[in-house]
Amino acid sequence: MSYWSITLEIPHAQADALGDALMACGAFSVDLADAREGTREEMPIFAEPGADSQLWALCRLKALLPASLDPRAVVSAAAQASGCMAADFVVEPVDDADWVALSRAQFQPLQVGRALWVVPSWHAVPQGADIAIRLDPGAAFGTGGHPTTRMCLQWLEENPGRVAGKQILDYGCGSGILAIAAMKLGAGSALGIDIDPVALPAARGNAADNGVEVTFIGADARVGQVFDLALANILANPLKALAPALAAHTRGGGSLVLAGLLDEQAPELQDLYQPWFDLSVWRSSEGWSCLAGTRRP
Repeated sequence: MSYWSITLEIPHAQADALGDALMACGAFSVDLADAREGTREEMPIFAEPGADSQLWALCRLKALLPASLDPRAVVSAAAQASGCMAADFVVEPVDDADWVALSRAQFQPLQVGRALWVVPSWHAVPQGADIAIRLDPGAAFGTGGHPTTRMCLQWLEENPGRVAGKQILDYGCGSGILAIAAMKLGAGSALGIDIDPVALPAARGNAADNGVEVTFIGADARVGQVFDLALANILANPLKALAPALAAHTRGGGSLVLAGLLDEQAPELQDLYQPWFDLSVWRSSEGWSCLAGTRRP
């Protein structure tokens, strides 16, 4: 046995503070979930930047500790440091295992379009995967598993005339998956932008692994060009703020694809972008919408 797993339930007002304190006291990781998960009282929460979201009324907190630590002493110290009440908790031993192998087993080749696949580096490319994006799970968002990413990839594959030979902007590029896919589908050039400094080196590495040339820059860099196609798979609030910038960087007659918004948020985004774009819901999946349309001259 190499680890201890600690599980406890705590009110949302104390959850973040106690989780931070557990990390400071030596926990490898801390995970928060709905304490009512799997019951009729489970409450889905979609959080995004700028949203005034609350955690679940009662949170299930799970922490992983090295076996060298006394879990009861760690919980007591964390509770004292955070000012939280020391709740009842369950301690379970966690057997040593090949964590890399266990993690990799969760990620299989994923077909995201008719011929477009996302394939982790430790798997062979499946037969019939005409276009394979080599991509491993990492710190940056975008592995093809989320419906918003899948819909953007499907749009790229199903609209070859809007991609082949074109200049592509991937705003909020994350892992770089959309820019990489566009290049593999014949785009002339691609630029990825992200506010997260962790995403940029990951995206550059992914592009190199796929043998495509993509430029990735930070959101504070100046972009002095317009594009034939702009993609932004982020969330509704930043998409609202980005409307003028995306309009300024999309040429007249060019295309815009927006994702990361819930179905009920689509009408508001359409209205907000209406001064520049004619947008409609291109596809919906699992409660998420993908908007696509054309920049008016």
